[in-house]
Amino acid sequence: MDTGIREADAPADDSQAPDAADVTAAAPPIADVERALEAILMIADEPQSIVSLATALRRPVKVVHAAIERLVADYDGVDGSVRRGFELREVGGGWRIYVRSEFDTAVTDFVASENPSKLSQAALETLAVIAYKQPITRGAIASIRAVNVDSVVRTLAGRGLITELFTDSETGAINYGTTDVLLQQLGINSIDELPPISPLLADGTEGFDSDFR
Repeated sequence: MDTGIREADAPADDSQAPDAADVTAAAPPIADVERALEAILMIADEPQSIVSLATALRRPVKVVHAAIERLVADYDGVDGSVRRGFELREVGGGWRIYVRSEFDTAVTDFVASENPSKLSQAALETLAVIAYKQPITRGAIASIRAVNVDSVVRTLAGRGLITELFTDSETGAINYGTTDVLLQQLGINSIDELPPISPLLADGTEGFDSDFR
């Protein structure tokens, strides 16, 4: 039956069409993908997979992967660009920005020469867990302390007291350990010189394995 209304004259179904302003706000133009990736990777605590990055930017995986490759080349000084003191490295199935190995000493010396404020009680407790239980993941630390430790771990890493030892190949979780900077601050030569923890605990086992020293 002809209703007299042509298809072109029919009102649009607003419930099916996304608002143009919302689309623009949700997804940056393709030209901005690299800058958006830099912003995310600068604050990421863990390596980020291509899929998670593509999801965050609402862009196809192949577009994000190509942008990652361009950033890697840019940071490495390919095609005449300036080689940076940091690099974009794939670790444990994800991407993260790291200091280049040749500048590790400079960064360590800088951290060691700083005169940071005293660590908070939460930071001291977290540092103790890492020192006695290393290598250990943030998840395991959080389980022992029964609180979120993300910000504290960032603080300790930023002050050079702990470092990433390795990434678990199965879970992708980063395992942390203490650094020589901590040994210098404590005035000891090795973690083995730390005093036994058991006498300092209420029952000798709370929060640690029963066979822990």
